[in-house]
Amino acid sequence: MRRKRQRLLPTLALPRRLPSFPVLIDKPDLSPWRSGNNGIPGVIERDSGHPGPEITVVALTHGNEFAGAVAADRLLREDIRPICGVLRVIFANMAAFERFDPANPTASRFIGEDLNRVWSNDRLAHAPGSVEMERAIEILPVIRRSDMLLDLHSMLWESTPLFISPQTERSIALAGRLSSQADTPFLTLTDLGHVGGSRLIEHEHFLSAASPGRSVLLEAGQHWRPETVEISARVIRHFVENAGFVHWGMRGETGTAPRQAMVTDNVVARSASFAFIEAYQGGSVIEKAGTLIATDGDDEICTPYDHCVLIMPNLCVRRGQLAVRLARRL
Repeated sequence: MRRKRQRLLPTLALPRRLPSFPVLIDKPDLSPWRSGNNGIPGVIERDSGHPGPEITVVALTHGNEFAGAVAADRLLREDIRPICGVLRVIFANMAAFERFDPANPTASRFIGEDLNRVWSNDRLAHAPGSVEMERAIEILPVIRRSDMLLDLHSMLWESTPLFISPQTERSIALAGRLSSQADTPFLTLTDLGHVGGSRLIEHEHFLSAASPGRSVLLEAGQHWRPETVEISARVIRHFVENAGFVHWGMRGETGTAPRQAMVTDNVVARSASFAFIEAYQGGSVIEKAGTLIATDGDDEICTPYDHCVLIMPNLCVRRGQLAVRLARRL
């Protein structure tokens, strides 16, 4: 995947700046949900009155990714309820969300640390040292009770929507069910985890063989676009409507998705001069193995196999950051 290129004359790597991203959706009014209704702030519970799974939808894991919160807010106002069991909606990082400024829309992702990198048992066992750790511990009881969890996210750079699930058959099956309900089936992905720490979908409750917990993460599209809200709303509805059937093993659950891929490589920028050959969109497929896609200092980054899928390329990556994931179709 990496190969040394012919050394060129040294050039100075200039500091990079993000381009301007237009914010095309309004920040939602989440004040009706701030206090919650089950004893935990920002957690809304809706009980069907019938036995069934406990399911959880998480929005605002990152404070500036509020397309999912717009969708969840809309559906709560419509009094969405599961056919059976209990639905809980968590607005996770309200503190960071309140700091959102459309003039600097990337600045409110978190306050102290990334809330989606703290979900290992080691991290959760220590005294909280940030706003995000305090919040993780506060909502942890809901996470541990969840038979199924949908974590709503969006992306900074242009990309086709996709699902990410842990490498367990039960979570892959949930992702496949949700993907098959989409108008155009989304790519469903299993990956190598994140270099920065454990994500919510990777909490032990969803990975342990002894637990029935299932989890899936939705990357619904670009952060601040109306279509990202609509995709998020559609997936939430499918999740709530199908949870009972998945839980009880009905409607011919197959455990496979129409479009599956597995991440084989996390490409981390080793130099300040990392640059893609072109402005790739997430979901782009590079047909031939050995195709040059980026340079990184003295290295060339090439596709390791045919039909290589580029997952969420970061077009303004800094040294030490994840630049792109490479995935093989299954």
